[in-house]
Amino acid sequence: MAVRRRKPPQFRPLGSRAKSRLSFAGIVGRAIAALGLAWVVGLLWFSLALPQPAPLTAHTDAVVVLTGGGGRLARGLAVVDAGAAPRLLFSGVGRATRAQIAEANGVKLTRLKDVDLGYEAVDTRSNAEETARWVAKNGFKSIRLVTSAGHMRRARLELSAILPGGIAILPDSVPVEPDAPGIATEYTKYLLRLAARTAGAD
Repeated sequence: MAVRRRKPPQFRPLGSRAKSRLSFAGIVGRAIAALGLAWVVGLLWFSLALPQPAPLTAHTDAVVVLTGGGGRLARGLAVVDAGAAPRLLFSGVGRATRAQIAEANGVKLTRLKDVDLGYEAVDTRSNAEETARWVAKNGFKSIRLVTSAGHMRRARLELSAILPGGIAILPDSVPVEPDAPGIATEYTKYLLRLAARTAGAD
């Protein structure tokens, strides 16, 4: 009885479409990996080079405090008490009354009698718009900007894009804020707004 020999399996080479799909997937994978690495390296820079507090001996026409974290209003009031700025804007207070603001920030109500309150801002961009209107109204040429260390770069980015040239901004960071967003969150928001501004978007 004759034994039939089995034919060896035949392998078909990958077609050009399959090869292009694999090549495209590899390029996309490498691009994602490169972007991830760049994000991590940037985050390290962002975290290690956070803006620092400004000395109370530095004088400006006014001080602007952005809501959003503990210690900011106290820092702004300390600037005024030290004679480093005669006027203060507390931007983005929402519907809070002076009494509610004083209680929430642990200060006496009498300390807020000369503080200008900004009721229109709801985010960093509108903080900048509210601040710009206040600066123009009062004719200030320099301001001290008080916010958290992680938030400072994005706040300056928005404010510098709106304020006319020639108005100096002195960054004054509050280094420790238990309720402030995480550094990674602030870094990502900063990158997104920087990209939008670079592309010419509002």
